Amino acid sequence: MSSQYLPDLLGKAGLLLQFSDPGQPDVELRRAAVRSMANLCLSVPGQPYLDESYRSVCFQTFLSVLQSSKTSDVDDITFCMLLQSALKGVQSLLNGGKMKLMQTDQIGALLAVLKKCMFHGLPGLSIEVPTALYPAPLPQYDKRSPVKQEQSEPATSKQTGSRRKKCKGKQKKGEFGEEGREDSGDAGNESGLGADMLKLHLGDVQSSPCADPRPRVSDVCAGKDPLPSLPTGCKRISSSESEYSDTEGGIQSKVRSYQANVRQGALACFLSTIKSIEKRVLYGYWSAFVPDAPGIGSPQSVSLMTIALKDPSPKTRACALQVLSAFLEGSKQFLSVAEDANDHKRAFTPFSVTIASSIRELHRCLLLALVAESSSQTLTQIVKCLANLVANAPYSRLKPGLLTRVWNQIKPYISHKDVNVRVSSLTLLGAVVSVQAPLPEVQLLLQQPSSSGLNSSGSTTPGRFSSCEQWRKAVPWAGESPVESPAGSGPAEPCWLLRLCVSIVVLPREDSCSDSDAALPCLASVYEPCPLRLECCSSLQGEQQILCVTLLLGLNHSENPLVKAAAARALGVYILFPCLRQDVMFVADTANAILNSLHDKSPNVRAKAAWSLGNLTDTLIINMETMGQSFQEELSDLLLLKLLRSATEASKDRDKVKSNAVRALGNVLHFLQPCHVAKPRFREAIEESLQALIATVGSEATMKVRWNACYALGNVFKNPALPLGEAPWARQAFSALSSVVKSCKNFKVRIKSAMALSIPSKRECYGSTEQFCQIWSALLVALQRSEDTEDFLEFKYSSSLRSQICRALLHLLQLARSTDLPLIGSSLREQGEAIKPHILQYLRASGEESETGARTDSGDRERGVQGAIEHLSGIERELQGKARLRVSLYLEDVLTNHTNATGLTEA
Repeated sequence: MSSQYLPDLLGKAGLLLQFSDPGQPDVELRRAAVRSMANLCLSVPGQPYLDESYRSVCFQTFLSVLQSSKTSDVDDITFCMLLQSALKGVQSLLNGGKMKLMQTDQIGALLAVLKKCMFHGLPGLSIEVPTALYPAPLPQYDKRSPVKQEQSEPATSKQTGSRRKKCKGKQKKGEFGEEGREDSGDAGNESGLGADMLKLHLGDVQSSPCADPRPRVSDVCAGKDPLPSLPTGCKRISSSESEYSDTEGGIQSKVRSYQANVRQGALACFLSTIKSIEKRVLYGYWSAFVPDAPGIGSPQSVSLMTIALKDPSPKTRACALQVLSAFLEGSKQFLSVAEDANDHKRAFTPFSVTIASSIRELHRCLLLALVAESSSQTLTQIVKCLANLVANAPYSRLKPGLLTRVWNQIKPYISHKDVNVRVSSLTLLGAVVSVQAPLPEVQLLLQQPSSSGLNSSGSTTPGRFSSCEQWRKAVPWAGESPVESPAGSGPAEPCWLLRLCVSIVVLPREDSCSDSDAALPCLASVYEPCPLRLECCSSLQGEQQILCVTLLLGLNHSENPLVKAAAARALGVYILFPCLRQDVMFVADTANAILNSLHDKSPNVRAKAAWSLGNLTDTLIINMETMGQSFQEELSDLLLLKLLRSATEASKDRDKVKSNAVRALGNVLHFLQPCHVAKPRFREAIEESLQALIATVGSEATMKVRWNACYALGNVFKNPALPLGEAPWARQAFSALSSVVKSCKNFKVRIKSAMALSIPSKRECYGSTEQFCQIWSALLVALQRSEDTEDFLEFKYSSSLRSQICRALLHLLQLARSTDLPLIGSSLREQGEAIKPHILQYLRASGEESETGARTDSGDRERGVQGAIEHLSGIERELQGKARLRVSLYLEDVLTNHTNATGLTEA
């Protein structure tokens, strides 16, 4: 639509604003106006988007609609359509307009209406949500109200009641109750929602006959072997089987369908909202949407898991799990505070214990949802959500047992009839074995099928097979007798998960094996290519090691991009193993394989290959430092040149590739020896790679890319073979870093650039006096601007930034020449008083660990200042007072102020 009509539609007296007003008596007209407004918010390729003023008007209108309540004169279906239009409009604003939610009141109001709408019409549940949610670390409980006695309630009640009827195949008394008792010791009193969930899923587990058998919650969570099947014969009761007539049942069914659409729309809008909010801000609302084990006498708060467990629509359940996955993705730093390994005896519950309780409740609810789900699409989302949780939770700080329950319950799904469930299950297993730091619990879970499993704390039989003989028939070379080992030592044959992954990789798919074989699903049914994690076992030896390495190098040439990407990633993990990284032949083979993937047409393959290339070049530096010149001489010059040129080319790719490509460039340039630098064919490649790094530092790329580029230049400065003091590119590199340290919006990038500027160990590396003084002046300006930022989230890094700049300034002073002091003295005369408080703060700061891993305390810093004073005093004596301000006196004054303030006596 032409922008000339927008004032007439969205202006102060615009038609759409008038018709969408809450006071509009004609609800159909109001709905049409809101729908039209939502359509205007759609993004049209090649067309300019709405101006900010119009976007704000539309957002407030949509928010007003979502905050309104249904009146008696509006029927359910029309009201649902009105809500759907408003939700669609908000989602279009967030997606098409790239709208960023920054204001707390704006975020809180939107999250409140989304929480209200995502429970709209959910049978058996009615909540009252406040007009706005506020960030809080503690649980936020919603006020519950009795379900209104509306016309739709009898149908809902009937349906809910029907779902709780006993199945024809009677279950043993207390079967599901055992699971509740098992978890109650870990997560506290969970009787609030736990009983309701178990009752609900007693019907859900048996909702429809299922071809693939699944374990019972009580058995799996208690550590027992999975049962071959669940009782079948129960199903959800449809509206047509209720006591209503066909007409009444049809109306109620239609209403429920529209209500489900509202819930789905709210969840889809929530997903877009998560992408529009800074993660650190989002986690302030964690307790409003993520379940937490209730305390004694406290109600269980409604959350995303309430929908995943109770919503009758599988599509809505899948949407809720997608949102929860987005919540969990990237939450490692937030969840890292969780701890419940030690029982706390305090008058209050620490925040760390609250988060740990939330993690345990998430495990419990997701495992309940897993065993109760019949929809393959929703099942895939449950497993993906579990994988995100496992990848981010700090299990080393939690009581053991959580991973065992996940492991036992996911095993049947590695041979599920749906390929997406199988792939996500393998990804989840990969996340379990990748948990850091390595846990004894995971090591026990990797035992082979022929072993006795775990002790009394939980037993396991890997794979969903009725006997180990069936496993050995399905998996090649698994039937061989294990080599007898001395008493107390582990078996010699590889773990069951490794054998499963190898069998999936090496055996072709056999179409003759049907997915519907219920007695023993053939392993060949899962042999189609899928992302695997062969890197799960690092303790490979002999033939096992050769087999896995050979497989990965071969899979790196696969035509399937998913397989090729997974193989490239696995090689990037293998190259970090000490037993492999010191093998020059393996390093060379891996490098050639990674370089092959780095030129693939798939962006995903290139991104994984670039990550692995970064890891490979990291090992070059480690081997150079530990093995010395012998390793450097054995590595082919031609291979080094290929690495340099390929990484340079990859640094021009998209940001996901570029961030690791520049890291690899810095490592290779650090690794080069004088014999390489002297060769003409290397000179051109070195010049091109350095220009690529310098351009990346000053580019508009993402902050992660620029951080890695600064890190790479710091690595370059460590190589004494490069002519840092006289090369033309050196001036450009110092200039780019000086610009970044003064003005970059991201403080982490500033910190890394200041660190790079302090790396050269000799004065001649900094070049001329003019260049040296330019670096000095840039650091002074950066120190004064260390609190200047528009993003308040960067303030927490300002102290680290000042410390790094002060460290760099002292480093320069310890290297300064007599020709440098006049300009340095002049700058201190003009700006010395302004920067003195920052230097004093640096001296008084308690011990901290720098990004290099070196820990510095106040004593080290004082010695650094004292060293600079001694160096400068000697130079100034030679100058005989020619400097306009004695720099050493300035530093002595700073040190005196520091010692007086801290009550120390001067030596």
